Amino acid sequence: MERFAVTWLCNTAALWAATELLSGVRTGDDKWLTLIVAALVFSVVNMLVKPLVTLLAIPLIILTLGIALFFVNLLMLFLTSWIVGGFEIDGFWAGVAATLIVWAVNALLGALFDRDEAD
Repeated sequence: MERFAVTWLCNTAALWAATELLSGVRTGDDKWLTLIVAALVFSVVNMLVKPLVTLLAIPLIILTLGIALFFVNLLMLFLTSWIVGGFEIDGFWAGVAATLIVWAVNALLGALFDRDEAD
């Protein structure tokens, strides 16, 4: 449970960074509530949906030498924006940039918090 909470906080920071750095990623009027809900949904989607999509995409992942994993992550971000009404991503390239930012922030925060030891 503690590991999930750390992941949720890291995803909140990552989505906040994406909304601050990109004009194509926006939240509704209640920015922080939307970010917290979007980060919760993104965390749950990554925990429940992403493993299934990754499993189904294994042939493509192997064929592209892992590049398809980026598109799995992009799909999870678009799925989050579809589920959370106030969290919007304007098109493919905004999604690509947001995926890169979310990855970079999570990599940095994951190294700082050492999420593997959070259990």
